[in-house]
Amino acid sequence: MSGHSKWHNIRLRKGKQDAERGKVFTKLAREIIVAAKAGGGNPDANARLRLAVQKARENSMPADNIKRAIQRGTGELDGASYEEVTYEGYGPGGVALLVEATTDNRNRTVAEIRHAFSRNGGSLGEQGCVGWLFDRKGIVNIPVEGADEDTVMTVALEAGADDVRTEEDAYEVVSEPEAFDAVREAFEAAKIPLSVAEVTMVPQNTVPLDGKEAQQMLRLMEAIEDLDDVSNVYANFDIPDEEMQEAA
Repeated sequence: MSGHSKWHNIRLRKGKQDAERGKVFTKLAREIIVAAKAGGGNPDANARLRLAVQKARENSMPADNIKRAIQRGTGELDGASYEEVTYEGYGPGGVALLVEATTDNRNRTVAEIRHAFSRNGGSLGEQGCVGWLFDRKGIVNIPVEGADEDTVMTVALEAGADDVRTEEDAYEVVSEPEAFDAVREAFEAAKIPLSVAEVTMVPQNTVPLDGKEAQQMLRLMEAIEDLDDVSNVYANFDIPDEEMQEAA
């Protein structure tokens, strides 16, 4: 599992998102709005919207909030007009960062992101400077206690996954984005519990960090993730689990 994914999971377990549920709902609503605007308001015919709605439900977002977000995306309700913007930059130790934002004011967003980078040992770069280091993939994580390796491998490959990696506490199933829904649904049909199921950006290689640089990198990640306009942050750091636990 890549470093940024481990960090994300640790923050979830620590309950940070529960403590900031209002901010989480805002970010989830923006993703639903953009997805509905791009592909229509029917989740059955819009894979991105389907995934956004599922994530919202997993985070206990009220059904009325989800419905209103879809209606804002399709134009049935008035509201701010959001657009997606991607920013790229570098963190401590030369770590590559890819920041996805959903904003109604580009000037505000870039200023806030640049400030977060500069305050935490990073620098905002030019478009395209690090994007080529990441691939969009479907990721499904299964706790090791949830199933044996042979079963996971069989379900994954029959559903069209590309690879299964065994980590210390989880199996990581990797697929192309187009196969993600089929892979996730295959595990759900097999009654195998999932700890993570998402389409994400996976780094092609990682940069090992520890000590002061590692702590600075995690502060940078947290500062960017906490910005209202930021929807996702991807990075290619590799930091020991103990240091990430301590930072969280």
